[in-house]
This record gives sequence, C-alpha cells and structure tokens, in this order.
Amino acid sequence: MLDFRMETFLAVCQCMNFTRASEKLNITQPAVSQHIRFLEKHYNTKLFRYEGKKLKLTGAGEILRNASLTMMHDELSMQNEMQNAEEESEIRFGATKTIGDVLMGKILRKYLSDYPDTGIHMIVDNTQELLKRLDEGAIDFAFVEGFFKKNEYDYQKYSDENYIAVCSADYTFEKEPRRIEDLFGERLLLREEGSGTREVLERYLDANNLSIGDFGKTMEVGSLQAIRELTKAGCGITFLYEAAVREDLENGVLKKILLQDFAVSHEFAFIWRRGSIYADRYREIFRRFSA
Repeated sequence: MLDFRMETFLAVCQCMNFTRASEKLNITQPAVSQHIRFLEKHYNTKLFRYEGKKLKLTGAGEILRNASLTMMHDELSMQNEMQNAEEESEIRFGATKTIGDVLMGKILRKYLSDYPDTGIHMIVDNTQELLKRLDEGAIDFAFVEGFFKKNEYDYQKYSDENYIAVCSADYTFEKEPRRIEDLFGERLLLREEGSGTREVLERYLDANNLSIGDFGKTMEVGSLQAIRELTKAGCGITFLYEAAVREDLENGVLKKILLQDFAVSHEFAFIWRRGSIYADRYREIFRRFSA
C-alpha cells in the first residue's frame, strides 16, 4: 500500500504548488508541508527547490517521482489482479491511434487465436494521454508511436516505420515540390497536439529551424481515418506513417510526395513503467504479441 505521504508527494509533483495539492487531496497546506518534510528527512535530501516563485523538482525529487509512479502503477495492477483472481486473465493496455487502426487487428487476431480466454481491455488515444494513463495505473502497458522518456519507461521495439508526405493521386501543385519548404503554400492536415504522429513532424521541423506555423493553412483533425479521407478528397497534404496508408498507395488513391530533404523513420514501441515488478510478465506478453 502506497504511503499517504508519497501520495502527497505525487500530488505536489502534479500541481507544482502546495496550496493546489492540499485542495486536490482535501487536506490542509501545513499537512502537505509536513508530509514533504518527513520524506526529505527520511531520504536525507531536498525534493523541491524554488526558482524565483516557481516550484521545481530537484534531481533527487525526480528520482523519487519516477519510482513512486511505478510503485503506484504496480499497486493498482496488483489490486486489479487480486480482485479478478477467480476470473479469466485480463490484459489492460493502450495503443496510439495509428497503431490501433493499422496494426492491432493483426496483432490481436493472432494473440486471441492462441489465448482465446484472455480478456482484453484496450484504450486507443494519443501518446501523451496513454503515458498519463500508464502513470496513473489505468493501463499496464502501451503500444506507442510517439516520443517518451526512456529514463521513465522500459520498452521493446516493435518495428521501424517510414514517415512520409502524401497527397491525393490527382492533387496538383503550382510547382512540383522538391523540398519541404515547397509545401508551405499547401493546406496541412495534421493530428491534434499530443499525437505522436504530429510530434515526429514538429521535431523534424524544429531541427531545421522551421515550424508548423510556416504552413500558410492548417487543419487539425483528431482522427487518422478522417485525415486519410480528407487527403484522398484533395483537401490538403499530410504527413503520416507509410503503414497507415499503404493500401491507399497501392490502390493509387494516394501518392507519396517525394522530397529531397525528407527521409524520416520512427519506431513503434511497446512500453511500461521502468522498474515495474511486472516487467517479466510484460516482456512475455510482448513476445506473444510479436510471435
């Protein structure tokens, strides 16, 4: 059972404010301060520091936060396992939208044919939301396409996937694009903030002193399927994983935009909280998913 003072510590980490943490926990601010002082005395180190008026974690505080999140996650997983001990086994996990739409049917078809009595609870959301659910113990592991902190999560690489620019087969450009800057006059269809698919593009642009704002027109869409349909209808161009539109490319309804300065790939990963007592179990599940 997670110590109540650790719960206070995690609340302060989340709010980065003692007053808001006390309101979240429905306890007094002096009680919050007392719990933090107890932990600092117990571990013989400072957990927070002020930079001006802003509360920040120290290096030691960051270590404790990561360990505490894993302990909370494992406790909730164990509680769920105990409550369902007399029932058939269940796995609770998440998948980002591209992976959920493109790969999970294939992965689960094989898994369920081998383990037909397993209960499946799958959440499909963007990378940032899945990381949050993983930290909160709402899911045990996740398939993600986006970026994550490798000092906080253990992982197994599922695959490397090409990331490409595409448009409809009959899309016309005033000038044939050769470089990414040649696309800035087109309408860019992109996923919502927090999406791994979007973050790959944002990081590429940032590394080249560019940004999403350099595109004259943008349309933000929270659905991979909707982006595919809008792109096929000629409403704009988009960047996504080749695996997500492989069938459309083969059928000739979409075409790849060949750019001289854009050769990007990124890994799809199976992740869980670093240091989890269930790590061996998650590795075994990954092995079965990948078989």
